[in-house]
Order: sequence, then structure tokens, then C-alpha cells
Amino acid sequence: MKNLLVAQILYKIADLLELQEQGSPFIPRAFRRAAATIEALQEPIEEIAKKNKLREIPGVGEGIAKKIIEIINTGSCKEYESLKKSTPMDYEELMKVQGLGPKKIKQLYQTLHIKNLKDLESAIKQGKISGLEHFGEKTQENLKQSLSFAKSPTRFLLSEAYPAAQEFKKYMQKKAQQVEIAGSLRRCKESVGDVDILAAGNKELADYFTKYKDVKKVLAKGETRSSVILNNGLQIDLRIIPKESWGAALNYFTGSKEHNIALRQIAIKHNRKLNEYGLFQGEEQIAGKTEEELYKKLGLKYIEPELRENLGEIESSNNNSLPSLIQLKDIKADFHIHTKYSDGSSTIQEIANECIKLGYKQIAITDHYGNLPIANPMNKKTIQKQWKEIELINKSSKIKILKGAEINIKLDGSLDIESEILKELDIVVASIHSGLNNNPTERIIKAMENKYVNIIGHPSGRLINKREASQLNYESIFDKAKSSSTILEINCSPERLDLESQQVKHAIENSCLISINTDSHSINSLNNMIFGVGVARRGWCTKNKVINTFSFEKLEKNLNKK
Repeated sequence: MKNLLVAQILYKIADLLELQEQGSPFIPRAFRRAAATIEALQEPIEEIAKKNKLREIPGVGEGIAKKIIEIINTGSCKEYESLKKSTPMDYEELMKVQGLGPKKIKQLYQTLHIKNLKDLESAIKQGKISGLEHFGEKTQENLKQSLSFAKSPTRFLLSEAYPAAQEFKKYMQKKAQQVEIAGSLRRCKESVGDVDILAAGNKELADYFTKYKDVKKVLAKGETRSSVILNNGLQIDLRIIPKESWGAALNYFTGSKEHNIALRQIAIKHNRKLNEYGLFQGEEQIAGKTEEELYKKLGLKYIEPELRENLGEIESSNNNSLPSLIQLKDIKADFHIHTKYSDGSSTIQEIANECIKLGYKQIAITDHYGNLPIANPMNKKTIQKQWKEIELINKSSKIKILKGAEINIKLDGSLDIESEILKELDIVVASIHSGLNNNPTERIIKAMENKYVNIIGHPSGRLINKREASQLNYESIFDKAKSSSTILEINCSPERLDLESQQVKHAIENSCLISINTDSHSINSLNNMIFGVGVARRGWCTKNKVINTFSFEKLEKNLNKK
């Protein structure tokens, strides 16, 4: 699917038009509306284009339709490249900085002649930003923190790398005897620098690999290793592996480096040699065709890829105490979903229909409520209207819909909602959305003390590659979560994945319950559940620790513990 690529370029065109103040202010809005709709589509944009139905997409007129076709065919479009070329500053570089949008980038250029990250860093060091209108000391400090992320080497979110890797895998399977994704992506790391793919087959695979339709540049092509850059900038490395070494190579190239070193040390203790070609006793290969065989010969139980970080998994394997990790198929619910009632793009019925297809038994609709303007929150009137709609759908639906809301945790730890509304909700997700560094631990703990709060949403507030996590006292939070029967969320939103895996491990070690939720704002986002499950697996999480696997009766019992 090229939906994300098309949406990203349309968003960028909107930003550049706004930056250059070209034409009517309604034009950038039109591009953004089209981009948001395409981003939420389930059907591949290429298929819609083939059917000549692009104009049927809300917000897509003749002009935007032509640009979509151009992006599908070339990976870009002339207007975008022209706008980028005529913009006097490095717009894409500056947009990587959390807190900067077209208007602020334009202001920085006009007042301080800031064209790139180097200029921005210099201005921050000299304290020039804080004196500007609409900025100030706090904004300058936030930009300083965000700058370190923007200057880091490009890393792709799981949501970007995973579908691209899966498509490439399908492509290679047409010619190869065996294909598998390796590297940090197989271990479900929250972001990846590149993608490793292993294939078994003949030398012709290298030619086939480099002819993939989305290849922008061929970096290398050889008998055993080739590398390409895709149109979205993602690098994919192919390694052609002999079948007798398949398991050893898959293990080696999956990593992590620390896990591999620990395995080699075990081999050395038994006077053996372990590398990407196999496990050897002298010159004889005694294991290597499969990973299972490799671990068995090393005296270990098979270790799932997500656990391979040398953080106790080898000792647990030795002691036969590895956990039976949660799987995507275990998930039967999603308790953090937004609809058109706040800042989502789908109706309750559309969400319900899609969740039925996913095999879910229950969901919670948790639109924003209160005074959070950026999220188009509900008020008393709209939430009561929503409740009536949920009750009506529940009468004939195959899925149980809970009446919920996501409530902002205010600076003093209180909730931004009236008590008479709060007590009528079936499930409450409480989250911090602003002032992330203003006593976040104390605010979360106070929120958990409220008997109506069931789940703490995206606890650290981090945005991967953009914003640091809040400095939380997790020990105190886990203690309070346990004593108050409050559930902690793994937010599946690709930029969040919050709680992160190591805190998930600590949470379940402290007898806390977990909820894995998509925080969906569109139907398409419901599929992000796979990334949250990946985080849970990295955190040694079993399904009995995750409320999304519970029956309704068991869920209700746990919610009532408050």
C-alpha cells in the first residue's frame, strides 16, 4: 500500500503552500483533508486509482487526483519538488523538530534568517528564540530538547518499516526458496535504521531483488549481499543464505549483538564455534539448519526473537522458566478508540464493524472530553448523544461497546470532567496531554486514586524520534497501580508505544495489569494493535496480564475492583 506515502506528500504540499502563502488559504486545507482521508483508507490507493475512483475519495478533486497518480507512479510529484526547491529554508529538516510548523518556521526565517538545524541550534545557544513573539523561554527549551532528536540519524517507526518489509518479503517469496525478515524489526524494536531480509536461493535473487518496483537507488549488488534504498528512504539489505546455514544466519542477523555474544560464549565453554554459518564441533557443523536446532544443541529452550536482548532470557531458558508470550490472536478487545465525536475520522458503527472483523468481543469508545481544544473534545450534550447511539448499536451488535472517555489529567492531578458525567462511564482512560514535565508522577498517582479511573493512557507521553519521555518514578506508579487496581496502558500509536518494553516487564513483575490499546483515530489505525503486542512480548508479557484477553465477566470483575 502506498497510502502513507501519498498522504505524507500531500501533507507536505499543504505545509509548503502555507509556508510560501501561495494562493487561497483554503488550498492547503484541501490537501490536508485529502491526505487525512487517504491515510485512513483500508483499500490500497493504487487499487482505487486502477478503478478510476480517486475522485470518489472525499476531498480529492481533479488536481489532487492527478498528483496522487503521479506519486503512485514515481514516488513523488513535480509540484512538491518545485515547492521544495523554491523554499529558501530546509523545510523538511526543520519540520523534524517537535514544536515547529509552517508558521513558526516562516517566522524564524523572517526574523532570524534560520534556514536549517545548524542555524536553529546557533540561535538557541545565543538565546535569540525566547525573545520572539509566540515563543518564549519555555518554547526555546523545548526546541532545544527536540533538536537532539532531529539531528539523530533517520530511524523509521515500526509502522513505516513493517509494511514495507512485508511487501518486500512477499515479492522475494516469488523467486526464493525461503525468505524471512531479520534484524531489529524481527525483534519488534520501536524504530529501525534499516531492514534485513534473508533469502535462500540461487545467485539470480540479487538481480530480482534490485528490480523491486519501489527501489530508488541500488547501493550494492553481489552474490551474497545486496542493498537498496526505497522511495521512502528506507534501506533494505538482502543476504542470500545457503539452506544448511539458514537457522544460524537467521539467529545471527536477528540479533541482538549482546544476545549473540552470550550464545557464542556458551558455545566456547563447550569447545564449539558459533557463527552465521552454524554451530561447529571442530570442522563439523552440528547445528544450523533451524534456530530451534541451534538452541537445542546449545542446551537451551528456544528463545523468541523479541526477548533476545541478553536481559535474562538465556538464564530463563536454562532454567526452563521462559514465559509463554502473548500473541496477536489472544487480543479480543480494544479500550482506547476515538471517533467523529472528538478527533477521529470514523463513526462508532464503522469502528464496531471493523472490530467484529478483527474477532473482538468488546471495545470501548473513548473520545476526548473536557477542555482540550486541540482534540475537539465532547461536552455534556455530545457525550449524552453518544451514549444513546452506543446503546442503540449494542441492541443489535455482535460486539459489546463500552461507554468510555479519555480524560485529561490537569496540572493538579484532578480530572477535566464533571463528576456526574464521570460516574456514568463504563471505562475511563486518564492521560496527561500538556505540561508533561510538571510533576507527572504525582499527577498520575492522584488520578489513580480516583475510583472511576480504570486505565492510565500513554503514561510517559513520549513521541518516538520527537519528544523525550517524562521523567517518572515508575516504582511509585507501579505500587499505586497495584494498590488501586488501576491498569497501565501500552499505547499502540506508532509514535508512542508507551509504556515501553522494559517498563512493561517491571510493571508485570510488580503485579500490575496491562491494557494494549490502539488509541485509534481511524479504522486503519486499529491494525496498529500488532505493534503494541510486539512491545508486550518484548516486555515478557503473558496474556493473563493483559485485560484485552479477558472475557467480559472477568473484565467487569477487574474494573469493579476500584
